[in-house]
Amino acid sequence: MQILVTNDDGILAPGLWALVRELKGIARVVVVAPDREQSASGTAVSLRQPLRVQKISPVVSGVEAYSIEGTPCDSVILALGKLIKDDVNLVVSGINQGHNLGDDILISGTVGAALQGYLRGLPALAISVAATGNSGWENAARLAKLLAEKIIAKNLPSDIFLNINLPDLSLAGIKGIKIAQPAHKTHIDTVEEGHDGRRKYYWLVRQKQNNNADKNTDIQLLESGYISITALHNTLFRKAMPAINDSLCSELFRELKKLK
Repeated sequence: MQILVTNDDGILAPGLWALVRELKGIARVVVVAPDREQSASGTAVSLRQPLRVQKISPVVSGVEAYSIEGTPCDSVILALGKLIKDDVNLVVSGINQGHNLGDDILISGTVGAALQGYLRGLPALAISVAATGNSGWENAARLAKLLAEKIIAKNLPSDIFLNINLPDLSLAGIKGIKIAQPAHKTHIDTVEEGHDGRRKYYWLVRQKQNNNADKNTDIQLLESGYISITALHNTLFRKAMPAINDSLCSELFRELKKLK
């Protein structure tokens, strides 16, 4: 079993290496990630510039790691197309610092990187924590490991694409895990104008909209203290898979609470 781990927060992000520490216990892990923070890069692919790669000394020993001068999507394309010689069985993107919910799914570099794995026929997970500081990694990493184990054991379909978000709470404070639909019209993008003393400039600003009353949306569930899992293979590609259901969520949460 070989797992590709990537992210959009950059190769040195603590969430990435917390994820690697957990997954390393069940599979061979290769890290291929951007050399710098690339949030909100979405599905961007570098088609008009060279991509430079540097093999680096990993933060976690025994792991092969590469730093990419490119986007999260570039990282996965390079990893699967050139850098990793043996078969990859799973792509995991994260752990992102900050949630990826609602309309933000479409601009998330974390989700975009996982998408590249899914488009190449691999199961793919994008995992994030609604935290601004370096916290919450442990629960997210353990949940990713549980899902990876189920994929390895073939208890989950092989072509799934999941977006997973955890609240910034202790495990005791989390109420459970639920299947969610992405909230819609969560932001309005506005433009602010400024001047630097020489010329005019514009700044894009995202303003949150409070129209997420539906109890089944990812934002509402996260704010209510639940871990949300959105089956993007269904939401984006209309490929329904009965294995991703409430029963699985309950089972995952029971197993998560047992881990120390």
